[in-house]
Amino acid sequence: MTRLSERLVRLFPKPTRFLALVSLSTLHHLCKSLARFLLSQTLPATMDNNNLFSDYFSDDLDSSPYRPHRRDHDHDHYRDFAALERLYLLPYTWWLEEAQKNEEADHRGEAVLYTVSCNSDSEAEILLHLRKEEDPHNNNIGVSARQYALVPEGLWLRALKRHNDFNNAVKDFGSIPYEEDCLPDLFPLQVKIFVSWETSLLVAKISQKENVAAFYEKACDIFNSAYNPVHIWDFSGQTTQFFLNDKSRLPNDSPGQPRKEVVLELQVHGLPDSMGGNGRNEMILDRSQMECSHSGSVIVNGSTDNVIPCVSVTNHFRGSSCRAIRSLGLTGLQNLGNTCFMNSAIQCLAHTPKLVDFFLGDYRKEINYENPLGMNGELALAFGDLLRKLWVPGAAPIAPRTFKMKLANFAPQFSGYSQHDSQELLAFLLDGLHEDLNRVKRKPYHEVKDADGRPDEEVAEEYWRNHLARNDSIVVDLCQGQFRSTLVCPICKKVSITFDPFMYLSLPLPSTTIRTMTLTVISTDGNTSPSAITVTVLESGTLKDLIGALSASCSLRDDETLLVAEIYRNKIFRVFEDPSDLLVEIRDQDKLVAYRMQKCNEPSPLVVFLHEHLAENFGKERLENRLFGIPLVTRWSSISCGYDDVEREFLKLINPFLMRTEGVLDEYDKNDGVKKRVSEHDELGDATNSAAIVNDADSNSGTEDDIHSSTDFEFYLQGLERAKIIVNKPLPQVTMSSGRLPAVVVLWSDKMLKMYDTYLLDSLPEVFKPQLFAKRMQESVSIYKCLEAFLKEEPLGPEDMWYCPNCKNPQQASKKLDLWRLPEILVVHLKRFSFSRYFKNKLETFVDFPINDLDLSTYVAHGNNQSSNRYVLYAISCHYGGLGGGHYTAFVRYGYDKWYDFDDSRVESISEDMIKTPAAYVLFYRKI
Repeated sequence: MTRLSERLVRLFPKPTRFLALVSLSTLHHLCKSLARFLLSQTLPATMDNNNLFSDYFSDDLDSSPYRPHRRDHDHDHYRDFAALERLYLLPYTWWLEEAQKNEEADHRGEAVLYTVSCNSDSEAEILLHLRKEEDPHNNNIGVSARQYALVPEGLWLRALKRHNDFNNAVKDFGSIPYEEDCLPDLFPLQVKIFVSWETSLLVAKISQKENVAAFYEKACDIFNSAYNPVHIWDFSGQTTQFFLNDKSRLPNDSPGQPRKEVVLELQVHGLPDSMGGNGRNEMILDRSQMECSHSGSVIVNGSTDNVIPCVSVTNHFRGSSCRAIRSLGLTGLQNLGNTCFMNSAIQCLAHTPKLVDFFLGDYRKEINYENPLGMNGELALAFGDLLRKLWVPGAAPIAPRTFKMKLANFAPQFSGYSQHDSQELLAFLLDGLHEDLNRVKRKPYHEVKDADGRPDEEVAEEYWRNHLARNDSIVVDLCQGQFRSTLVCPICKKVSITFDPFMYLSLPLPSTTIRTMTLTVISTDGNTSPSAITVTVLESGTLKDLIGALSASCSLRDDETLLVAEIYRNKIFRVFEDPSDLLVEIRDQDKLVAYRMQKCNEPSPLVVFLHEHLAENFGKERLENRLFGIPLVTRWSSISCGYDDVEREFLKLINPFLMRTEGVLDEYDKNDGVKKRVSEHDELGDATNSAAIVNDADSNSGTEDDIHSSTDFEFYLQGLERAKIIVNKPLPQVTMSSGRLPAVVVLWSDKMLKMYDTYLLDSLPEVFKPQLFAKRMQESVSIYKCLEAFLKEEPLGPEDMWYCPNCKNPQQASKKLDLWRLPEILVVHLKRFSFSRYFKNKLETFVDFPINDLDLSTYVAHGNNQSSNRYVLYAISCHYGGLGGGHYTAFVRYGYDKWYDFDDSRVESISEDMIKTPAAYVLFYRKI
């Protein structure tokens, strides 16, 4: 028979679960009473410090008919069932590396060493013998046998992840001769374990009738080895936890009975080992050559000296299982219906260093069931269970239904199947996990003290201690940093300095801090043609900022002013008069006009000229008046005397629209019989030219009809009713509507429409037309520029005023942020989405961010901070498409230099130069 140790060299198996037959008479004793003995007596340092226990198959345990009913809100039950933890076989050298990484002292002194051998083989059963080594420090051990460590799941996964990510020997699987023959099939065995009253020996029996024939044949080939035994170091403590000494008996045991069926099921799985060579049956004596371990399964029971492991191996290898090990952590998430935003955020967190280690360990002991701000631990349990499933080797894409259900229970905004923001989900999830895992049971009250001239270092440390006194969790340990916030009162110059925690940085893009706006400037002097002027203002700016930018662009004189109005359907929809009006209330598709007017020493109301002409109405035979063109504005004092003033002022305003061609003027003279007397020095551009036509006509005829026919304009005073303005008569009396400017409606004839450039009069661009700027080459925006825009000093908005303790009034203080304490995991949110009362928008700005060296040293105000301020990128949440839809994916670093694209269920390898895109939305950095 082939030796067991030689068989193990050939293996690269997947996790294998072995089932033991359990005795109901002793289950309660094992699961309730003796489990605590392990926690209190067996390997306390290992258990407490390394979070070795896990409960991956919690659903299976809950469904067991032998498991007592679990009380609600009772977190002690997780310790009660620690004995049912899933165990794994690990190469001892791998365990040693992990232990040294965690700075453990005496490694072997904390474990029990067992020797596994098989002395019989028959057609009916296999008997395995396990003997405790009296001298575990024997130097011969490991030379004539292979050593493995029996460890809980958390340590196994961390070791596997460590070697799969960072061990150069594992990066290249080319040393495996045949990839299609890498791992064995998964097969279950049912094992009966009997207690032998010999203090150092136990016997395990595998019965053929309890297994499928093919599986039994494999088992015979595995265990029938007469020499070169395998040595197993038990670091889990589960082989010694059930008996205080070798004379202890199980409850209800008969004293004279030589063998007794055991009661405990231990799930022992394994870690693949390197094939390290040509695949021949050769013994690898140098354990340092092992790149992966062998898989197995153990059913354990006995006294402090007894344990029965049954190692499961085969001679055949499968490429799919080999790929499963290489795909550790590369498991997709099914899209349940617009849940790509959730999948993207989860994949980024599922590859966050130390957070993964935490949830692969015994995280349940840190759940805070008493926190009223938490979710009774349900969110943490759901997330932990999902994360463990994502890290099972070879797992198929997972449907996160349970997690989504738990999430919706506590955050109804994420219920249903609508698209949401991955950053909003991330913010809620981190806050929820923090509260569920908050180590503080009773939050003390701390009164905030003023700095009173104390050093910033002292005040910052005081704020941080007060924060940790109320908030202490793995999320705080990894993801929370500290700002220094400085407020200065603009009146009394009072300075207030506070230090506030932050979970992530929401950085505005430079294109979101500024805004490009186009307005049409119309002069009321009658000399200047309308012009469209584009200015750049702050996104959070006010009307005062806009008028200031326009004034500089059009060279506004000191005796002039600008009146900004919104035009809608050829009417003035609203006039912006308050300098503090926010620009965010103006939409990109709005049409704005800035009327350039002379300042008025005496207050005089404004009046608006509206343009109408007769036009065919669709579907109707008769002609109707229809509005067109840009309304023109003047002051009431200019038209108050009657018709002549109205006509003169209107002709002055539309003079820039008068077409200057000779043919048009000749036609005008022929049709009206009016002689123009224009001297060589008179120019058509003069503000009096249009009025001169009227005056000439008036001098020739002197009648009301001649004056009217000279221009063919009709004027109506518009209020709640309309009244015609008649020549040589005062303005008619009409009732003006409150809240609206008085208006004069001008009825244009066809002849007048030919005289004036109505196309120019109708030309009114929108505030912002993306198509006009689409062809401009988009410059790269550095993430450092985004950070500078976030940290720069700026005044608070009117809605965010600060109450000054000196002035005793709310003040629009200036605010300056500085980074003071940086977290180990830095989450950077790029604010691509902007929302206001009237519109929403997404920016596709390309942000250039470092991948391997984000250095924030120059932005940290705490100069004496000794910790590193440099980061390396490890994950990105990406958004493609527009608002209210689109699609989310995630880029994740795997190992040192490999990147993968997580697109729901699909996971594909990508090159590093593909991860920088305008779709980058949330960046995840870890400190180096």
